[in-house]
Amino acid sequence: MPGAPGWETAGVGSGRWSRGVRPGAPGSRATRLELFYDLVFVFAFLDVTTLTAYYPSAVNLCRCLLVLGLLWWCWTGFAGLGNAVRADQGVLPMVGFVTVAATFLLALSMPGAFVDRPGGLNGPLVFASCYFLVRASQLAVFGWVVRDDPVRRRRWALLALLPVVAATLLVAAALVPPRIAHGGTATALQLSLWAAALLLEYVAGVSLGGAYWVVVSAGHWAERHALMVLIALGESIIALGLGSRFITGLPLTWPVVIAAVTGITIAATLWWAYFDTLALAVEQALHRTRDPVVRARLARDAYTYLHLPIITGVIFFALGIKDLLVEAAEPGSPAWGEPLGTFWILVLYGGVGLYLLSLVACGVRVLRVLRWPPVLAVAVLVLVSPLAVRIAALHALVLLGVVCVALVVVETRGEGRGRHRVRQLALAEQQAAEAEASRWRGEHL
Repeated sequence: MPGAPGWETAGVGSGRWSRGVRPGAPGSRATRLELFYDLVFVFAFLDVTTLTAYYPSAVNLCRCLLVLGLLWWCWTGFAGLGNAVRADQGVLPMVGFVTVAATFLLALSMPGAFVDRPGGLNGPLVFASCYFLVRASQLAVFGWVVRDDPVRRRRWALLALLPVVAATLLVAAALVPPRIAHGGTATALQLSLWAAALLLEYVAGVSLGGAYWVVVSAGHWAERHALMVLIALGESIIALGLGSRFITGLPLTWPVVIAAVTGITIAATLWWAYFDTLALAVEQALHRTRDPVVRARLARDAYTYLHLPIITGVIFFALGIKDLLVEAAEPGSPAWGEPLGTFWILVLYGGVGLYLLSLVACGVRVLRVLRWPPVLAVAVLVLVSPLAVRIAALHALVLLGVVCVALVVVETRGEGRGRHRVRQLALAEQQAAEAEASRWRGEHL
């Protein structure tokens, strides 16, 4: 649980719990309320891609990564909170509503997060304030839980300083560079201050809280992150089809149909690469890990860290396909679109490559297995990228689709009995949970 004081197995039930904050349970899963909270993070992720799409440049791509890193830290901290305590009980829904409101304002302030725009509130200060509010609301609950434990309370006090310092660095990034430098120097200094805030949260948060991290419910932790991957993939579909000009009369041509089907196919193959067996196998490994410290490290590495580049890869893919259908349907543009160029091929192909390599790293870390088909698929993407830069945009998309479909076919056929074993174990677990739920309902409802 990033930035949280953590929970030892015996300590979860031994502290003085109130009716306002109730402890989580080893068998808990994601609640509907948590899924509702995730909706605002979907909007925030979509807003990140929109910013970069309107101002495509290397600097804005770096800004996108920095904002995404802080946004992910906010989300995964909230996921950790829901793992330690019941997010839909007591005062936690109110904490969640504060988080939702602050995150929504944070997303609205993104266009001015680095450079204040004339009129209205100061964008960088609003962003820093909302970020602090999200993090402070999470840490306040953890502070309440450990209030009777002097050791954990001292560790919590150090953790509570992190969002204060991080927000201060964000404010400094807004105010200091324009006063002491100009042009590229000011931009570099600003990005450095943002990177310092990000590293502070990730490195210091883990160092201070690492000895205390325990995943109360492995199922909840895995499910929350898997659902965020699913939401990100849904965002890629939204990015592909979200074009208001279709409503106002742009024609539906054969190139548009082929590109739409290809885009959906790529999104489906990305889903398959993660959800078919990998997500199930990683969750099962987390369940099998009984030692609390080892389980916490596994959860931290596989989910808190490695799921960030997984999400980033999907978001880059969504950014790369944004407006492709609208451009292809424009009467004055070539039927298959103009060549995307180096920047957008880097975003589109690089996003898929980052996603696949992150899945490989996740498998190596948790399962101790190197999955070669995704590595070979990334190598193929690197080799064909110079060609994709020069050909029409929709041709480049079809080329990407062919590589992704070939990857899924080769990997699925190659997994054999291992895939069958993982999926059968997941099905047996699901059936056992359904049977127990049916038995309880029969007795009590």
